[in-house]
Amino acid sequence: MAKADTPRLPDLSALPEAEAAPAATTRTGIEVIADHVKRLPTKPGVYRMIGADGEVLYVGKARNLKNRVTTYARGVGHTNGVTRMLNLVADMEFVTTSTEAEALLLEANMIKRLRPRFNVMMRDDKSFPYIVIRNDHEAPQIAKHRGARAKTDDVYGPFASAWAVNRSLTTLQKAFLLRSCSDSVYASRTRPCMLHQIKRCAAPCVGLVDQAQYGALVGEARAFLSGKSDDLQARMASDMERAAEALDFETAARLRDRIRALASITSAQGINPKSFAEADVFAIAADGGMTCIQVFFFRAGQNWGNRAYFPRHDRDASAAEVLEAFVAQFYDARPVPPLILTSEELAGADLLGEALSVAAGRRVTVSQPQRGEKREIVAHAATNAREALGRKLAESGTTGRLLDGLQRLLDLNDRPERIEVYDNSHIQGAHAVGAMIVAGPDGFEKGQYRKWTIKEAAPGDDFAMMREVLTRRFARLLKDEAGDDAEPAPREEGPVWPDLILIDGGAQQLAVALDVAREAGVDSDIAIASIAKGVDRDAGHEAIHMPGRAPFRMPRNDPVLYYLQRLRDEAHRFAIGAHRQKRAAALTASPLDEIAGIGPGRKKALLARFGSARGVSRAALADLKAVPGVSEDLAARIHAHFQQT
Repeated sequence: MAKADTPRLPDLSALPEAEAAPAATTRTGIEVIADHVKRLPTKPGVYRMIGADGEVLYVGKARNLKNRVTTYARGVGHTNGVTRMLNLVADMEFVTTSTEAEALLLEANMIKRLRPRFNVMMRDDKSFPYIVIRNDHEAPQIAKHRGARAKTDDVYGPFASAWAVNRSLTTLQKAFLLRSCSDSVYASRTRPCMLHQIKRCAAPCVGLVDQAQYGALVGEARAFLSGKSDDLQARMASDMERAAEALDFETAARLRDRIRALASITSAQGINPKSFAEADVFAIAADGGMTCIQVFFFRAGQNWGNRAYFPRHDRDASAAEVLEAFVAQFYDARPVPPLILTSEELAGADLLGEALSVAAGRRVTVSQPQRGEKREIVAHAATNAREALGRKLAESGTTGRLLDGLQRLLDLNDRPERIEVYDNSHIQGAHAVGAMIVAGPDGFEKGQYRKWTIKEAAPGDDFAMMREVLTRRFARLLKDEAGDDAEPAPREEGPVWPDLILIDGGAQQLAVALDVAREAGVDSDIAIASIAKGVDRDAGHEAIHMPGRAPFRMPRNDPVLYYLQRLRDEAHRFAIGAHRQKRAAALTASPLDEIAGIGPGRKKALLARFGSARGVSRAALADLKAVPGVSEDLAARIHAHFQQT
């Protein structure tokens, strides 16, 4: 079944935690561990190794805590990475669980939350997009969706990327003619929109299709997304033949176009398995100290895309160990399919299947296929993993050389591992935003990009905007470092503080950045430079400004110059995008949003009754009171709001 299930995780937060004895600062890591062994129970659970500064070094699970931790206390037979970790241990903490499966789920949750540096770590934890058919309206809407889902919605996925969802949505609209507009737009339509003209919507908003006919289209879409595409296409082909025999060529042509749209989905998806309906496929490739894991998503017997991950892990870890840890973390907050296929034989496959069965509330099987179609699909995923890893290694090697060149150019003490680039965007001071992009050895770290709404700077004052953005950024970093938050955010991968800050601008922008850094007390820790556009804003004539040095330029064909241009352009692209989002939100804002007590439900009811916000503003008090969900007090406030404005 293609409909997404929400994992039902056990309540692990209330599990009892064993008391940890205070560690003596003079003891070695092995001695600390051996001291804890004396008091450990022989129950399943999770252990945490903690460094002298309180940092969690490693999180592990065990069927028998005492036996597992004893292996560390021996101090022999470990890999170099484990030995290095054990020497850093200053304390340990433990949580007992009822079963080893619960311990595995808790371990995965803790790893994602605490991000210990010696664990296998997912680098990309973005949510996946879904297709949703909303059932809370007389004419259900089909749309892309992320995040929490209403109980009444039919949700299908996950899809590997927004691109995969958008492609499928476009084709589904051609095949089933379902509306994609918002409820407020639907309620205000008086004539068909452009989507109807290009044959992607049946236009239920203006009655060009009745409720029964539209409901049939919705049912067909559900059937297709649930894996019944072959039956649906056969039925549509039969209907097309009957229409042609009856000389109803217009209906036959419509059915022909819909059949073509359905066929285009399945052909574009490539591999569509016959031996299973729902599964996730994991394949791993490793080379040069880097690992790639390709994940393919199959739902309703269709390939719904794939995504490549590059987890962080110790060099001594085997491919099977990395893959097993990755799969456990992958499903910490994601729906689990009934079948998981892996390219490696996992030592803990049965335990992993048991734990994921607990999370999903139904049986989940984890296996390495040995023959047939399943093995061919895993082999295809493995080929994709090797190809993605090759591209990543080539890109990383090139980036490393560019970072070395940047170090020499700017006369830095070390190669910059984290570069933050800042830019602002606004139109005559309106909808001003500040933006930060992050780059390093692995390229652009898009998961760490940040944007700020400018709150204090005067409209159009670029220098004040830059001051506000950097002040807020440094304040956030200092607060995280001091641990002022009651619930601190998970530690970011790599260095939290930047090695190099680049500002889009000249000497004045650089002076602002240096002044903010001095006020924050970090001016001696971070290299700061600005990139000024050349004469007539020509690329290739940029001047680099740094404290204590005269402005300088680079040869036009210098690869480091191209790299700096890419960084600046990416910051500019991100800032412009953030500004456009803010401006678009302002353009589509409704006056109803300004009235306290009007949420999405009441707003929907008002627009459905009066057609638009302007219609609400002209409504009489008695008419407002008649709207379902609008009390007499709220009606009075709505009426007064529009009378005042």
